[in-house]
This record gives sequence, structure tokens and C-alpha cells, in this order.
Amino acid sequence: MKLQPVEKISGIAPNDFVRDYLNKGQPVIIKDFISPDSACWTKWSYDYFKEIAGSEVVNIYGKEEESQNYAASPPVGKMTFGEYLDKISAEPTELRLFLFNLLKLRPELKKDVVYNDVTGGKVIQGLPYMFFGGEGSATRNHFDIDMSHVFISQFQGYKRIWLFPNNQSDLMYKLPYNFHSIANLKTSSTDVYPALKLLHGYEAVIGPGETCYMPAGWWHYIQYETEGYSISVRALANSFGEKLKGARNLFITRHFDDTMRKIFKNKWLDYKVEVATKRANKAIKRCQK
Repeated sequence: MKLQPVEKISGIAPNDFVRDYLNKGQPVIIKDFISPDSACWTKWSYDYFKEIAGSEVVNIYGKEEESQNYAASPPVGKMTFGEYLDKISAEPTELRLFLFNLLKLRPELKKDVVYNDVTGGKVIQGLPYMFFGGEGSATRNHFDIDMSHVFISQFQGYKRIWLFPNNQSDLMYKLPYNFHSIANLKTSSTDVYPALKLLHGYEAVIGPGETCYMPAGWWHYIQYETEGYSISVRALANSFGEKLKGARNLFITRHFDDTMRKIFKNKWLDYKVEVATKRANKAIKRCQK
């Protein structure tokens, strides 16, 4: 696997961003996507979050390797938001909050974030999601089911993000009818998953105030270097074909997968792993030609 650093930019005009990054599907780190004048930088803290929403009960997510047969990993438990923030502040933990909509629970928080929308209005600012994680936690390697562009902005702590274009899906050992791979990019043996050696991607490390633009359909493996949290917003994919694929994933593919899993149980996963392995082996041969 080869990774190259993601470029960092600031002060870019929307027309230039759309031409050079959005239309080309080129990842980049934007240093001023969230305005430095936003109230969130001085107002938000774990103590503040506990004050306004600490008693809210939240779903907790853990290791995703144990739920390979699911398009979306099920939660591993529940606790109050305040208890979770205390836990990640106290010690490293693999526990995460996934697609946590604190800004829906407390809509007044939306006013604290001012976006410098480098897309010229394409970003859907009204649908923000928050992601919290403990030091050492990580998501599984995946691409987003809706095939949207994603802008993930870091507010506290540091994340390391590995990014790969969708055309490397076979080398990822992508499970058919799912949107993740069976291989862990960091821990899986290349003796078992030899196609991983042929991957070419990007590495982005983002800290407070930095935003990683992840193009539509790109694979991402997100690692929490420290405890922390971020907000993601989206923009629709460029082409009609990508939009159609996202809709198909949301309304057909994942439900078909759910049905087949209920009918065939572990045999369905075994079949998908077999197909993913065959596709990876064929991809290796194509790369060697």
C-alpha cells in the first residue's frame, strides 16, 4: 500500500475549488472551511456539551470487524452522552458515536458554526452529523452508501484518514452488496490479503479547524489519533449516474442484503467473502499485466 499526503489549501474561491477539486474528485484539506469567527471555537467544550445534553442516552459503537455481515454496524450498547464524554476523556477506548445528530437535538448549536462554503452553495448545511471517538478507535474501511461528497471538519483532537478512489474496490476486498471491505488496512496480513499491497491512496491528518474533503464514492479508513470529535456535511455527487447509484444503494441494495442475510444467515457472508476474494485475485492479475 502506498500513500501520499493530501494537499492543504486556504482562501480558495468557490469557482476554483469546484474546478480543481470537486469536479475532478480530488481530496484536499481545507484550512478555513469553518470560519475562524464561528462561536463554536470559543463556546464548545465537553463540559458545555454535558451541560446542554449530558443526560441524553446515545448508542455506542465499537469494533466493526465483528459485524462484517452488516451494511451498518449495530451498536454495542448505550450510555448517557455525559458518561461517554467522561470515558473518552479519561482513557483510550475503541468506543465511538456514529452519525450522532446533536445539532438536531439542540438546534441552537447550528448557529455556532459558520461555513465558508467553497462549493458555491452545493453543501447541504442543514444536515450535519457529529462523530466522537476515543483515542485508538477507528472506523472500518468503507465508502458512504449515498455516494455524496463529504466534508469532515475536526473540532477537537486529531484524525488520520486514508483515502482511496472507488475504482480500487476490488483490491480492497469489497463485500458485494455492501460498502465496506473484509480487510483491515492497518492490521490485516498481506499474506492473507495480497491485493492490499497494490493499493495507491492518500493520507490526511486533520486537527482542529481543518476539513478533509472526501470525493463521492471514495473509500476512507478513519483513525482517532487522540480522542476528539468532528462534524460532517455533504454535497450531492457530480453526475446523474453517481446520484442514481447512491439512491439504488439506499433504497434497493442494502434492503436486498438484509433480506438475504435473514434467509441464509452466515452462508450469505461466506458467499460474499468468496466473491470478494475472487474479485481481488482477478484485480491482482490485471495489475500485473
